[in-house]
Amino acid sequence: MAGRNGLHIVMFPWLAFGHMIPYLEVSKGLAKRGHRISFISTPRSIERLPKLTPNLPPLITFVKLTLPQVANLPEGAEATSDVPFDKTQYLKKAFDGLEGSFASFLESSSPDLIIHDFTHHWIQPLAAKHGIPCAYFSIFNAQFLAFFGSPWLRMTGEDTRTDPEHFTVPLKWFPSPSNLAFRLFEILKMSESLSENVSGVSDLHRFSSVIQGSKFVVVRSCEEFEGDSLSILREKLYQIPVIPIGLLLPSENKDDDEWANINKWLDKQREGSVAYIAFGSEAELSKEELHEVALGLELSGFPFFWALRNPAGSEVDILPMLPSGFVSRTQGQGIMIICLGWAPQRRISEHPSVGVFLTHCGWSSVIEALAVGCPLVLLPLSNDQALIARLLVSKNIGVEIPRDERDGSFTRDSVAKSVRLVVVDTEGELQKAKAREMKEVFGDKARHDQYIDDFDQYLRNNHDSVKKITS
Repeated sequence: MAGRNGLHIVMFPWLAFGHMIPYLEVSKGLAKRGHRISFISTPRSIERLPKLTPNLPPLITFVKLTLPQVANLPEGAEATSDVPFDKTQYLKKAFDGLEGSFASFLESSSPDLIIHDFTHHWIQPLAAKHGIPCAYFSIFNAQFLAFFGSPWLRMTGEDTRTDPEHFTVPLKWFPSPSNLAFRLFEILKMSESLSENVSGVSDLHRFSSVIQGSKFVVVRSCEEFEGDSLSILREKLYQIPVIPIGLLLPSENKDDDEWANINKWLDKQREGSVAYIAFGSEAELSKEELHEVALGLELSGFPFFWALRNPAGSEVDILPMLPSGFVSRTQGQGIMIICLGWAPQRRISEHPSVGVFLTHCGWSSVIEALAVGCPLVLLPLSNDQALIARLLVSKNIGVEIPRDERDGSFTRDSVAKSVRLVVVDTEGELQKAKAREMKEVFGDKARHDQYIDDFDQYLRNNHDSVKKITS
């Protein structure tokens, strides 16, 4: 047991910063409440995490496991941000090779609980040998979990959905009418999730087996926004407790030189006139898509701030990939930066001059924007982002850029029209009002701290019974 009669808890996320950062936020919250945390990852990934603030209790220990070498995985690649999308299957194969070193860690550490990610299909048999309970912490929202149904029915073969077309229609356990479904081009992009890849294990199997073997599931969500999906999980789909842990608003360093320069530029712009564009650390745009976004921004006529990143795992400079003459033509209109680190996204979104955020619909990005009431234009690019976009549209919180249903292509005109709709058209007033309304839910720090308090209490009240079930 740790300080204040806390537990020794292992936190073990998948090797993606969109997973590691929320796991770190939960670790910090639990450490503040007296639990001792062993945060597991690879050496280079740990080095790139945000530094802990000095006021945190000294209860978080970073445990570095060396990733084994795997053919076709670039040297030094230790996270999804180090590899193109089609190489993540090799990263999963290497990740599965951590089983032996994690077993050695368990031998020497004797934790009370392991909280891990969807990729860790091999962890629960190891933990069972030591009588250690496991729980799955989902950085995906509740609706995404509910869309993929009951892991118990999937593992017994009663849920037979495997073809991409099965995921393009709304499901019977969601209230009708529902817009919750993938488009065919979106689910085809996720084909690795539905079928075996070079690791030998599909994401769907990892996900299902991990949940089925957990004592409870923790979800980055809250009752106020996703109460219906949380109820579906509890009452119709899952046979174990489902615990929302709040939205985990990340902390940001206020003393940042880069932010000072950005802020200076934003201060010069008219209120509500700037389009902020960011597609996360790992989302990939084709050259054609990059061109249509760029030319759409130019066509909109608004000043814009584009947090533009080089492609994941690539040394290619993205600036020359932009349309010919684009940078020189828009110098007076916007500002672009190559963000090799983390952009101060929440501070940008809450600046009075920012009128819209054009986003890939990553859950973290959506949380940060709605925490400050920033209106959204939606361009989902992969994985759970499509379902997040459908959820936001169903609640009138965002406008989704129209795309061709067959191949997912979109035009500069649709980009410009969507941005203009939210920023200046009367048609977008509803989305702006809803975004402001969401600030009361997403931006309420006390509310989300209470979720972590409740989780802390759950752990303290239930740990002995969970251990008993395991042994």
